[in-house]
Amino acid sequence: MGALDEGHFCSELENGVKLGCIDLSFEEEPETIAIEDAVKVLMQGLGEDVNREGLKKTPLRVAKALREGTRGYRQKAKDIVQGALFPESGLDNTVGHAGGAGGLVVVRDLDLFSYCESCMLPFQVKCHVGYVPSGQRVVGLSKLSRVADVFAKRLQEPQHLADEVCSALQHGIKPAGVAVVLQCLHIHFPNLESAFLDSNHQGWVELLVSSGSGVFENENANLWADFLNLLRFRGINVEKNRMRDSSDQHWCPSRSPSGAIAASKIESVNQGMVTAVASILRSLGEDPLRKELVGTPARFVKWLMNFQTSNLDMKLNGFVSDRVDPQKLNGDGCKEKKIRSELNLSFWSQCEHHLLPFYGVVHIGYLCTEGFNPIAKSLLQSIVCFYGFKLQVQERLTRQIAETVSSLLGGDVIVVVEANHTCMISRGIEKFGSSTATIAVLGRFSTDPAARAKFLQSIPNTAVSGR
Repeated sequence: MGALDEGHFCSELENGVKLGCIDLSFEEEPETIAIEDAVKVLMQGLGEDVNREGLKKTPLRVAKALREGTRGYRQKAKDIVQGALFPESGLDNTVGHAGGAGGLVVVRDLDLFSYCESCMLPFQVKCHVGYVPSGQRVVGLSKLSRVADVFAKRLQEPQHLADEVCSALQHGIKPAGVAVVLQCLHIHFPNLESAFLDSNHQGWVELLVSSGSGVFENENANLWADFLNLLRFRGINVEKNRMRDSSDQHWCPSRSPSGAIAASKIESVNQGMVTAVASILRSLGEDPLRKELVGTPARFVKWLMNFQTSNLDMKLNGFVSDRVDPQKLNGDGCKEKKIRSELNLSFWSQCEHHLLPFYGVVHIGYLCTEGFNPIAKSLLQSIVCFYGFKLQVQERLTRQIAETVSSLLGGDVIVVVEANHTCMISRGIEKFGSSTATIAVLGRFSTDPAARAKFLQSIPNTAVSGR
């Protein structure tokens, strides 16, 4: 490989960039070490072996992801805006409308993510920012996104995030006014029992919030109508009267009545794990005693306990104790086998590399004689949930589901898993909208391309989404 010898190449793959571009002292910083130690406590509390292959570097990966995802604590919005204000003649202190002197400027569809301050799970944000320039100057458009990202990269709740972005831009740019609209999507707070009983357990919490300053302080101002109409040009349908204050309601599913019921089914919280999460908050630059964060460590631990390894084998054994009679499955050998399928079986899981959720749907196909239905959909959903509610990787999840279904049916199985990974948006490349598909084939499906193609073509052409 020449200059790129194997060791150098592996180092690049592990870190994502060349070693020469990395601050090698990061791993030795006290905050990083403290988070690593806390993550080990959490993993042990889940019944995991921290020395298991695949988990050895998880504490460091989690520390990197959390510190990267909360880097806003170490940034200042004013440092971004200063030096990015440009003179533009014709923009005076009067307030015009879009296209006129002092006209409205709108930047739409800024994809952000943040960590919920109530449960520490990531939530997605579609941010739209508008401002009316004044003082014969405008700001570089990229700075609007960067300022919003500074505040998103902290533990947040939507209304507070919108207010902080609006205030920072108002003080930094000194325009006639600033308007901010956030479309927020919070992941579900599932629990093991409901997932086994309900295949439609995913559920998502959507929230639309806004904030305005200057000429936008009046919610009925004509400029608000202009701003919202400019959003509609892109198919963004938001109504001012639909916007709500997340502080006046249970935005986070962990604090909603249903979330509280789900959490109450989990046995008493491990106080050592709660203390570990509080240590993580301090290492990120937060105060665990801040009133909005007082219950956060316990709520995060309750989420993690959904993925505890102990006692899950007992649950699975109750579902799959009996194998299907091969004679019934295959018939008398004269009848042609047909492909049967169960599509869009939903699942949740927790990535064992970064302790971040991934979610999606599973499609299962198998061969059996016509007229025979050997396995109920509820059983397949239970198998999917069993393997999902663990620290996992998608490739292993796909294989385990295929092998378990094959052991029940004694033969020909194909499994496709489609998933969205929050680690793809909350760290590294921050690639919104990406999804991952994996496939496992056993028996005839491994040797019959036509059978594989027929099953794959039966999968609905719908994107995996958080909705």
